[in-house]
Amino acid sequence: VHTSPTIGSNVEEIVVKNTHFLMWDIGGQESLRSSWNTYYSNTEDLRKAAVLIFANKQDMKGCMTAAEISAYLTLSSIKDHPWHIQSCCALTGEG
Repeated sequence: VHTSPTIGSNVEEIVVKNTHFLMWDIGGQESLRSSWNTYYSNTEDLRKAAVLIFANKQDMKGCMTAAEISAYLTLSSIKDHPWHIQSCCALTGEG
């Protein structure tokens, strides 16, 4: 299966019972990172947001593990939001 990197962003919302999930897929290329803050600046609702990080492409040789990514991003320093990092592989559906 041929996959392409996300260019810009994709946003999807789903509602399960009374819980709204707003999922953002923001391109991670180095050239796009400087624009990340424009997606959430002045968004008051983020004060209550939980953070879910998908450590995708775990099938790739030499990829960082979820624990390595967590350490690299210093996720343990996030004290004001619940967060979770999940290993996954979009091609196989694992995780």
